[in-house]
Order: sequence, then structure tokens, then C-alpha cells
Amino acid sequence: MKTITSIKNQKGKTPLTVITAYDALFASLFDTKVDMLLVGDSLNMSFHAKPDTLSASMDIMLYHTQAVCAGAKDTFILVDMPFGTYTDPKMALHNASRIYTETAAHAVKIEGTIDRAPVIEALTKNSIAVMGHIGLMPQFVRSEGGYKIRGKTESDILALIDDAKAFEAAGAFSLLVEGVVEDAARRITEAVSIPTIGIGAGKYTDGQVLVWSDMLGFFQAFQPKFVKRYLNGAQLVQEALDTYIKEVQERSFPNIEHTYTK
Repeated sequence: MKTITSIKNQKGKTPLTVITAYDALFASLFDTKVDMLLVGDSLNMSFHAKPDTLSASMDIMLYHTQAVCAGAKDTFILVDMPFGTYTDPKMALHNASRIYTETAAHAVKIEGTIDRAPVIEALTKNSIAVMGHIGLMPQFVRSEGGYKIRGKTESDILALIDDAKAFEAAGAFSLLVEGVVEDAARRITEAVSIPTIGIGAGKYTDGQVLVWSDMLGFFQAFQPKFVKRYLNGAQLVQEALDTYIKEVQERSFPNIEHTYTK
């Protein structure tokens, strides 16, 4: 299993692989396959059918994290701090401490810009591992007026690099870089000594993360530009369901193989 040290030591080497997980069953399927599992607040959309991540609560995140930890015994588990739970260092420490004491998760993830550095520092000084999240930040969707790609101008690239350096100085062990122009993500990656994990940020980061239901083709509402579907999951489920219904209706299921006779 990866540790904070081994993750940091992988900077510039074989890219790190990360996928989201929200329940014990899928976590057990992903266990040991990837370097990290992220219990993302994206579950609010793909699991709870909400329009954005903002209404995911601490209790919701704790519930899903406990399930993932039950299913994945040998994989590094990272948890999103939900919206409104880390507005200041004291609040952040209280809520991150709940994640550490009520689950077996290894680290938390915090979205923000350079002004979040004091929050990250407060957590890391209290033995809580933190991944910073910069670039396009889903928790900012309402204040930003939508999902906007970052790093299109030199001034924005420099601002993102400042964010990355501030998070590193505050003690973050890695950075998630989302929705950033590829060259900007490359420059961010080169500017820090901690690993960067990209999502919609091109190939020059130190690793990649995808939402499992996007990657496996279960989420059908839309397909972001950066998502490659490695499986037509929804189609396979629908075909299997159609076959089940047909066999039940024609009484070919259950057959002798699936029937107790004594």
C-alpha cells in the first residue's frame, strides 16, 4: 500500500493512478489496483443525483468513507473535505479530526487558492495529511458562475503556481490539478517538489484521477472532454437486465441449476 512517503517519492517517476470510490463493493474491486482511492464529494452528483457537490455534508462523506474503508483494506484512501467544513483552521481541524477518528482514511483533500494555506498548515501541524486542490474547483461553481477552465493566460498560470507553492509550503503532500490547460499544468508540476494529480489537466502531471462512474461508462448524463470511457457499463447493465426480465417472463429462470430440489 502507498504511504505519504512513497507517494511523495514517486514525483517525476511512474505516474500515480487514482480513482474515486463511494461504496464497499466497488472499493473492493479497486483495492490494490490503483495507488489511491478518492472518496470524492463528486458522489453527491453521481451517487445522490444532485446538481453539484455543495450539499454533500460531513455525515454523508463519513458514511461513504466508512464503506470504502471497509471494502479497500490495502489502498491509500483520500477524502474530500465537503463545502463549508474548512472555512477557518479551527473548523477544519475539528472536521478533519472526525474523518481521522471515525474512519480509516489516510488523508483529506481541500479545494482553494493561496488563502487556504493557513488551513492546510493547521491540519498538517496536527498530523493530518492534506492534498491540495487547485485550478477548476467544483465547490466554487456558484461563486465562479460555472465550471471554467484555468491557465489560459500568463497571469492565471502564475496565480496557480503561487497557489501550488503556498500549499506545498503549508505541508500538503500532493496537489490535485483540475480543469487546467495542459501547458499550465506542466508548469505547475515543474514548480513544486510534491506530486501533482491531474484531472482534465493533460499528461504532464505526476498522475491522473477519474470518477469511477465516468471512466466505466455508468454516468450517462454527459461526458466531460477529459473523460475516456474504458467500459460501456450502463449498456452492459441494461442488456443484462433485459435478459433477466425475458428469462423470468418465459420461465427459463430459475432452471434446475438454480433451484433447491431437496
